Amino acid sequence: MCFELDSSPPIPHIHDATVHDDHLTLTATDGNQFAAFEATTGSDHAVVVLPDVRGLFRFYEELALRFAEHGTDAVAIDYFGRTAGVGVRGDEFDYMPEVSATTLEGITADVAAAVDHLQRNSPNRSVFVVGFCFGGSNSWHMAAAGLGLSGAVGFYGHPDRPGFPQGARSVVASVPDFSCPVLALQGGDDPGIPVEVDDLFRDTMVAEGVTGEVIVYPGAPHSFFDRKWEEFSDESADAWRRIQEFISAHA
Repeated sequence: MCFELDSSPPIPHIHDATVHDDHLTLTATDGNQFAAFEATTGSDHAVVVLPDVRGLFRFYEELALRFAEHGTDAVAIDYFGRTAGVGVRGDEFDYMPEVSATTLEGITADVAAAVDHLQRNSPNRSVFVVGFCFGGSNSWHMAAAGLGLSGAVGFYGHPDRPGFPQGARSVVASVPDFSCPVLALQGGDDPGIPVEVDDLFRDTMVAEGVTGEVIVYPGAPHSFFDRKWEEFSDESADAWRRIQEFISAHA
C-alpha cells in the first residue's frame, strides 16, 4: 500500500477558495464505465489524477480538491470499472486482484475519457496527468500514448518494470515515444526503486531529447508525499512547488 488509510496530501488548504466538486461516472470509448471525482474552479488548465494501487480513494479526492483550490481543475479516476464496477468501496477492498487485471489499453482508454471530459467545453484547455506509485508509472506511459497531454508527472513510479499493467513495456523503453514534458519525483530511499533506475530514466530522456526532469530526494521513502511524514515536509513542499512550476511552464 502506498499510503496509510488516514493519510492526507501535504498541501496547504485554501479555506476561502470556491471549488465545485462532484462524484462522476465516466465512459471510455470501449464502453467501460468507471468512477471519478471532479474538483473545479473553471481554470484554463487541468490535471487527471492517477491513483496508487487502491484506485479512487479519499486521499486522491482530497488531492483533487487541493489542486482546484490552488487554481488547477482536477479529475481523479478509478482503474477498476471493468472488473469491480463503479460502487463505493470500503477500506477493506481487496485491490491487488483488480490491479493484476488492469491493462495498458484499458487505462489509456479511461485516461482519454477523463481528458475528453475536461476538454468538453474547453477544447484548447491544457491537460496534465499526475500519478502516484502505480499511477506514477501509468502517468509516464500516458506521455507515450498520443493523448495530446501538456505534461506528465509521476511520484515514485517504477521506470523500468514491464508488464505492469498488462501489455505495457517498461517506461524507459517508451521514452522515445514521449510526446510531452515529463517530471519524475522519486524517493532516494525507496527499496523498490533503486536510484540507479532513476538515473537510467534520466539518462534515457536526455539521450532522446525529451524535455523532462528526474528529481530524487535523498533519504526519502516511497510515498513520502504524505502529511504524516513530517520529517519529509520540506521534500513534499519542494515537490508541490515543482508541480506548480511544471504546470505553469507547459500549460
